Amino acid sequence: MNALVPLPVLLPLFATGLSLAAGIRLKRFQRFISVAVLTAVVVISVVLMIAADDGPLSVHLGDFAPPLGITLVADRLSGLMLTVSSLVTLCVLVYSLGQGMADKDDETPLAVFHPAYLILVAGIACTFLAGDLMNLFVGFEIMLVSSFVLLTLGGTGPRIRAGSTYVIISLLSSMIFLVAIAITYAATGTVNFAQLAERFDDLSLGVTTLIQAMLLTVFGIKAAVFPVAAWLPDSYPTAPAPVTAVFAGLLTKVGVYCMLRTETLLFPGNRLGNLLLVVALASMIIGILGAVAQTDLKRLLSFTLISHIGYMVFGIGLADREGIAGAIVYVVHHITVQTTLFLVAGLIERRGGTTELTRLGGMARSAPLLALLFFVPAMNIAGIPPFSGFIGKLALMRAGVDNGSVLAWVLVGGSTLTSLLTLYVVVKVWNLAFWRSEPPGQAAEGTVMESQEDDADDADDEADVGGPAVTPQDDQGIPVRPGGGQVVATSITGKAVTTTKRPPRTMLAATAATVVLGLSYTVLAGPLAAYTDRSAQELLTRTPYIEEVLRP
Repeated sequence: MNALVPLPVLLPLFATGLSLAAGIRLKRFQRFISVAVLTAVVVISVVLMIAADDGPLSVHLGDFAPPLGITLVADRLSGLMLTVSSLVTLCVLVYSLGQGMADKDDETPLAVFHPAYLILVAGIACTFLAGDLMNLFVGFEIMLVSSFVLLTLGGTGPRIRAGSTYVIISLLSSMIFLVAIAITYAATGTVNFAQLAERFDDLSLGVTTLIQAMLLTVFGIKAAVFPVAAWLPDSYPTAPAPVTAVFAGLLTKVGVYCMLRTETLLFPGNRLGNLLLVVALASMIIGILGAVAQTDLKRLLSFTLISHIGYMVFGIGLADREGIAGAIVYVVHHITVQTTLFLVAGLIERRGGTTELTRLGGMARSAPLLALLFFVPAMNIAGIPPFSGFIGKLALMRAGVDNGSVLAWVLVGGSTLTSLLTLYVVVKVWNLAFWRSEPPGQAAEGTVMESQEDDADDADDEADVGGPAVTPQDDQGIPVRPGGGQVVATSITGKAVTTTKRPPRTMLAATAATVVLGLSYTVLAGPLAAYTDRSAQELLTRTPYIEEVLRP
């Protein structure tokens, strides 16, 4: 069974080579390879999750023992994260296939999408399975390389700017991460998690706290917690809908996972617990207030993402069994629901030509299935019973009440307020985009929606031949086409698309699958809660993990 541990990393990397070799000439083969490999990763992840329930699994690549070899470890937490992430990435891939085929994007950028996406999946799996700090860093860098490609597909101006911001922030965090790894190795002679768990006890408090603070900073940037989250609302909304969905749903949770792993395994005792609780509260309140102020759906969802990361940090800051278990439940819930909401945002953009809520309306009548696909995850993220969002929030609040400290009680109050404001935000989206009558400016079916860059190019061409070089604008200064509708880019490659009342069935099916996956957490709430409780106990005990990695 241990031989299965490296496969979630190796299979996508192997498929990347095949996908690059196929290229645009064998696009059907390229799609088949991507779907087949991710399906295999789902099956392997489920097997690892079940097997890890009997104890951690590990493999030393090349048969080199720590600290020399590359160690991959699958315990309950990593098995659960692998399973959820592989299911979500498979659904997003199917969604992107539907979008690419509907837009007839057969050019080079879409051919590059599949290899970059598979590399991203491999990087995510690497971070979940990494048994040492160095390979955790490698997983981060694999994700960074593929992320920049995915964020800038099509080469439009907004995507290049957003990708540049993302890369600069990521490189900064990588530099801090490398310094932390260097200090750790200089102080202990290893970067293996199991060995560090034993050797950190012999270090001075100052050195240990410094390393802990640096790692939390790195993972906080990746998770987008306040005050290092300002980059996210400007980076994610410009990307194609499937890219935004997987980034918002998964990449931020990689940072949360790393917090869970290091805070329990390397830094027991919760020395920085109060700081984490303060950060959690600030993320909740500032994030949700930012969402309240937005009128663009993608930016609104980006701010709710920052806000709800605070719930997970809340559980990590409590650092007890109930808090850790609640945080894991909420991570699983939020990966799926946040991804679903961004997929729905892509469908709304395709139907209405924009995600600007002031220009949308009437979709409850004109697109009832789309309304349902939004309503269910919206109520889920707002924490309405009996959805998994309610279960996760209740578990965290009970953990805060059981903790009994003043700060914990403040977090319970902050969690309640954030949940109510989240409900307000999703109701606002429902009223504007779905419930009210269709506004006069909404793009009609068949309207060709172009990017601002496309219109700028057209204007330049007209100027060269002596024609007008002015893009039409509405009374708010937003570029519009002569046929009506806001100028936006919804194609994966940044090209023009045509609005339609009936989104492609593949996109609808993939979105519906993520909705069902989110609902399954409610149906399986008992087994999920029991599994996360055992996972929390294993994390806090530490002994099973250390013994598995260091056994002869």
